[in-house]
Formats: sequence, structure tokens, C-alpha cells
Amino acid sequence: MKSSVLTRYRVMAYVTAVMLLVLCTCMIFKYGFDMGEDVTFAVSQAHGVLYIIYLVFAFDLGSKAKWPFGKLLWVLLSGTIPLAAFFVERKVVAETLPLVSGARPEPVKA
Repeated sequence: MKSSVLTRYRVMAYVTAVMLLVLCTCMIFKYGFDMGEDVTFAVSQAHGVLYIIYLVFAFDLGSKAKWPFGKLLWVLLSGTIPLAAFFVERKVVAETLPLVSGARPEPVKA
């Protein structure tokens, strides 16, 4: 598997996670303080588009890494749970890095 597949996933995982946190903040301002309705709409639309791109890249990585359906579903849904994408991305990278062509194996700890 090419390293670009993993890199695309990682970038979109972080972007999606950050946008979801921004969206949650906007929702707090919209419903808690009755302000920022236009900003919330714009952020929600941007997050929606970025999440679709994330789904495509995560599915591409999962199909190339030959993940079981449950794991793929969890990775796909992690873009909808605040903070989950940060933790899932770290775990996915640790598990997928050995599959990347040209990746250096980690040194064995004694």
C-alpha cells in the first residue's frame, strides 16, 4: 500500500475532527446563547462536505488494509463523535504503518 493513502486519511481525520469541534462550539453558541446562527450554518455545511471526503479516504484505506466490516464502520463513524477521530486516527496509523510500502519497521524494544 502506498504511503499517500495513509497520509490522505490522516489529514482528513484531523481536519474532520477539528471541524467537528468547531461545529460543537458553534452549536453551543447558537442554542445556548442565541447567537451565531449564520456561522453555525456555514460550519455545518463545511463539516458535511469534509466528512464525505473523509469517508471516501477512510473507506479507501480500509479496503486496501483489508479491515473487517466492524472496524471499518467504527473508523467511518469516528468522524461524527467529538474527539474520537483523534484517538482512532492514532490507533489506525499504528496498525496500518507496517502495511505501507517503504515504511521503516519500528525497532524491537528489549
